[in-house]
Amino acid sequence: MHNATTLSRRIRDSFSRGGHTKPNARLRVLNLTRQTVLADCVEVADHGATRRKGLLGRSGLPAGEGLWIVPCESVHTFGMKFPIDLVYLDRKKKVKKVTSGMAPWRLSACLSAHSVLELASGTIHTTQTRPGDTLEFSSALPPRDGRISPDASVPGGSKPGK
Repeated sequence: MHNATTLSRRIRDSFSRGGHTKPNARLRVLNLTRQTVLADCVEVADHGATRRKGLLGRSGLPAGEGLWIVPCESVHTFGMKFPIDLVYLDRKKKVKKVTSGMAPWRLSACLSAHSVLELASGTIHTTQTRPGDTLEFSSALPPRDGRISPDASVPGGSKPGK
């Protein structure tokens, strides 16, 4: 049984071992319960710097993109310029709580969560994601144009033991 942090590192490391070095590897998130795709391009924030930065400094979050913060049980939108949807998950990736359209300068928490998925506003409504649903994370294809977003917050090659 792997927790969410271990899973995110294992997925990131698997890209590196296969000669397909992808320091900014992305994940695809599927709601298994509803058979809907929440996002095709999710970055992972699984250590200090990326968790602290989150989505700060961005002007928006396009539909189909997101940020998975591991571990995390609360988030804020202080200093953000756009609303986001939040999906709080337990260690088995079961949805504990959803928050739709959280405006800038707000706080949200779910103390029973282990991680949170930040998504473009409207994603929860579109996918009908609800508490109790189970999500699946898998590797995503690289961006079609081959570019990496300049404000990507995925760690690039962590040091051993981190």
